[in-house]
Amino acid sequence: MAKSVVTSQTRDDGNVSTEVMRVLAEEKKLVTPLRIVWLLIAIAVLIYAAQKSDISLIELAEGTGNMAEYISRYFPPDFTDWKFYLSDILETIGMGIWGTLMAAIIAVPLAVMASENVAPLWMVFIIRRFLDAMRAINEVVFALIFVVAVGLGPFAGVLALFVHTTGTLGKLFSEAIEAIEPGPVEGIRATGASKLQEIIFGVIPQVIPLWTSFTLYRFEANVRSASVLGIVGAGGIGVSLYQSFRAFKYGKVSAILLILIVAVALIDTISARIRQRLI
Repeated sequence: MAKSVVTSQTRDDGNVSTEVMRVLAEEKKLVTPLRIVWLLIAIAVLIYAAQKSDISLIELAEGTGNMAEYISRYFPPDFTDWKFYLSDILETIGMGIWGTLMAAIIAVPLAVMASENVAPLWMVFIIRRFLDAMRAINEVVFALIFVVAVGLGPFAGVLALFVHTTGTLGKLFSEAIEAIEPGPVEGIRATGASKLQEIIFGVIPQVIPLWTSFTLYRFEANVRSASVLGIVGAGGIGVSLYQSFRAFKYGKVSAILLILIVAVALIDTISARIRQRLI
């Protein structure tokens, strides 16, 4: 932009006008001392994180042979118990459905209370910290707690997914609320509507498509997460997966993983079609 202004302003007499000088002075520089400092800090953080994580591409390259030999043990897949695995994957999908549905329902009011453009700041702070706690703890930890409470089985897995997903959806839903257009809300407020009516008729219609998209994505993620919860006795195909690993039956492990991949791919395809219709 500044270049075009310079060209037009210097075409007649070859001198740069004061207006051009002002535009050039206001234009932000790409390289500044502050940006260089932040770049150096970012590089230092990356180097430190790599050291703490023991990242070594040399070790990875040296271990490729071992990896190839280990992966070869998983083939050919053993589908002898495919009917049993199919029942397990349906149980896993059921866990994902109910864990996601319960979380989406509870996340709606929590998201409203966590949005700065809707709720008071003191409430936003409290609810956001509550959502942070739910989101920070892994589903496996929640599953261990609920296994003690309700016993072994898929119900403990559903509850674990519900708690963790509520924290995630609550954050995503609140961010969607904070990004809405204020016009419709102000119009409804001008009619003398209550705060609840503003939310129902001015906020929620704007965020429903995004909320649905977020929920569908979390459902896909929860099906994958549910497949791991069986390791701690929370039901699903993870139980069979863990038992096959412990027995070194890699052919069965391969079959279970392939069934899981197909299930997640089907869910992703269906979810994508739904999202395309909504957004």
